[in-house]
Amino acid sequence: MHGTAQPEASETGDAYRRKRHGALWLGLILSILASLPALVAWAPQMTDYPSHLAGYKVMLDHGSDPWLTYYFLHNWEWTGNLGAELLMVPLASIFGLEQAGRLIVAAIPFLTGLSVMAVAWSLRKNIGVGAILAFAMIWSPSFLMGFLNFSLSLAMALFAFALWVRMERSPWRHVVFVPFSFAVWLCHVSGWGIMGVLVFGYEWTRRRSWLDWIPFTKPWPLIFPLVPMLAGMGANSKVSYGRWGVLEYKWQILYKAMRSYDQVFDITSLCLVVAVIAFALFSKRFDMRAGWAALLLLILTLIVPRQIFGGDYADYRLSTTALLVACLAIDWPVPRWGMVLAGLLFTSRIAVTTVVWHQDAQTASQMIKAMDHVPEGARVATAVAIPRSQWKFGPFEHFGSYAVVRRSAMENSNFALPDVHMLAMRETRYRFNDPTQRILFSSNQRIDLRKFKPARHADYLWFIGDVHPVAVPDGARIVFSTPNSFLARLPDAVDLANPADGS
Repeated sequence: MHGTAQPEASETGDAYRRKRHGALWLGLILSILASLPALVAWAPQMTDYPSHLAGYKVMLDHGSDPWLTYYFLHNWEWTGNLGAELLMVPLASIFGLEQAGRLIVAAIPFLTGLSVMAVAWSLRKNIGVGAILAFAMIWSPSFLMGFLNFSLSLAMALFAFALWVRMERSPWRHVVFVPFSFAVWLCHVSGWGIMGVLVFGYEWTRRRSWLDWIPFTKPWPLIFPLVPMLAGMGANSKVSYGRWGVLEYKWQILYKAMRSYDQVFDITSLCLVVAVIAFALFSKRFDMRAGWAALLLLILTLIVPRQIFGGDYADYRLSTTALLVACLAIDWPVPRWGMVLAGLLFTSRIAVTTVVWHQDAQTASQMIKAMDHVPEGARVATAVAIPRSQWKFGPFEHFGSYAVVRRSAMENSNFALPDVHMLAMRETRYRFNDPTQRILFSSNQRIDLRKFKPARHADYLWFIGDVHPVAVPDGARIVFSTPNSFLARLPDAVDLANPADGS
C-alpha cells in the first residue's frame, strides 16, 4: 500500500513526463492562488489578526512610544510560539508594521502549498491527486482564526518531513535535523509535534514486526526542544478540555474541520474529501508512509485537551491537519480531468474566501475611520456583539485592537494575559483584555451597553455589531458611526497629556 504510482500501460515515457510536469505547474499555480485573499484585502480579515498586530507593535516599540510604555508591558521569551514575531522584526523595518503583517499572511498559504508539493514529490516523485486535494485544507479553521504561528509551523513541519524522506540514506540527516527541529519548534510547538508524528509514521512502515522498537528511536534528532520546555522557558502549564461536554465538543471539531464561511459548502467539501480518502484506503491506493501519521493525528484530535501551554484549540488544529496528511497519503493515478476536479475544490473554496475577505475589508475600511476621532493614547473600550451560534468566522471580534495599532491606545480586546502572552497590561486593578470585548447574544436578546463594564474605565466606547444596542452609557455622545458600528465619547473622558511629560 505504499509505493510510487507507476504510469498506466497506455502511457509512453514522454506522456508520463508531460503529465508529471503538468501536475507540478498546477501545484505551483494553486500555491500562488492560495495567497489571493490577502492580496485583495487591505488587511487580513482573520478573527485574531488585529490583536496579534497590536502585540507586534508593542514588541517592536522598545519603549519609544510613551503611551504604549505607559499602558503595556512586553516580556520577550524564547518559547515555542514565535514564528510571526521573529519574521516581523526584519520585515516591519522594511515594509512597516501593517504591510509586514499582510505579507506574512500572504506568504503562509503559499509556503504551505509548496510544502504539500514537497512531501508528495519526496514520497512518490510526482504530484498526484491527493496532493492537489490537500490544498483544500490550507485555509483551515486555524488559519482563518489567525493562528499564524501554528500555520507557519505546519508548513515548516511538512518541509522538514519532505527533507527527512529525501535524506534517508544521508549520514548527515541527524546533524541537519537537530537545528531544524528547533526552527520548527520556535514557530510553534504544535508544528514541532506534528513533525514528530510525520517522521514516526514514516519510520513505522519500516518496522520488521509489530514488536520492533526501532521506529520509536529514529526521530531522536527532533527531541531536543524538550530541554527548554522542561526548563520552563515560556511554557504555561494550563491544560483543559473546556467547560462544555467533551464528546459533543470533539464531534464539533471533526465536522467543522473545513469550516469557513458557508455551512452547506463546507460540510459538502468535507464529505467529498472523506469519501475520496475512504475510497483510496479501501482500494489499497493509500501510502501508509503518510497514512500512519494521518491516523495518529486523528487519534490525537480525539484525546488531547483543548487548551495546552495556554493556547486554545490545540485539538482543533489537528483535525484539519489529519485530513491534509490523509490526502497526501492518497496514491491513486487519475487522468488529467481527475486532477482538475481535485483542483476545482480548492479554487472554489479560495474564491469564496477571497470574495468574503474583499467584502469584509470594505466594511473594515469604513469602521476604522473611527480612529480619526480618537486622540493619541486614549482609553478605548471595545464592545463586539457576537451571535451565540454562527458558522462563519467573524473578522471583527478583535478589530478594536486597531486602536493600539493606529492610536497607541489602551484597549480591551488584546491578548494580554500574564503567563500566557508576552504582552501584558500595566494596570491590573481591573481586567482590560480579551475576552472582555465580547458580548454574546441570542436572537431575542437586547444589548444594553449601560452594563458594559470596560466602559467604566475608558474615555471612548467603540461598538461593533450588526445589531443596535437598546441603550448606551448615560451621558455618552456618539461622534462617529457606520451601519454596523459607532464610536461614543464617554462623559468621564479626560483630556490627555503625554505621560512622558510627567502629567
